Amino acid sequence: MSEIKTAVWPVLRYQDGTAAIRFLVEAFGFTEKAVYPGHGGVIDHAELTWHHGGGVMLSSRSAEGDEVRTSPGTGSVYLVTDQPDLLHDRAVAAGAKIVRGLRDEDYGSRGFTARDPEGVLWSFGTYAGEPD
Repeated sequence: MSEIKTAVWPVLRYQDGTAAIRFLVEAFGFTEKAVYPGHGGVIDHAELTWHHGGGVMLSSRSAEGDEVRTSPGTGSVYLVTDQPDLLHDRAVAAGAKIVRGLRDEDYGSRGFTARDPEGVLWSFGTYAGEPD
């Protein structure tokens, strides 16, 4: 059996996958790992990695495979960051809509939530889950 590097991949769908990739890289600091364009300018499959581990997969809207895909602009993803203030400022500079500003939570996390141009919610914070 091969070693699993990332076992959970949130999958998102966008009207314009190319624009979504550009935004997620610029505003939040994702890294393009793989992009497979399809016919007519759609993105059939893309993988963006997060510098603390893991990542997201995404595609553009297309008629094929609709029975297993979500509607564009839906979803909510939480990502761990050790620099929420810097990431917040980067997101604002790139035009992200901040829907919950930077704040400290009772459980010890500091973070914020932004909405991307197509409506997906992206929450960032220092909380990395309960220890094993």
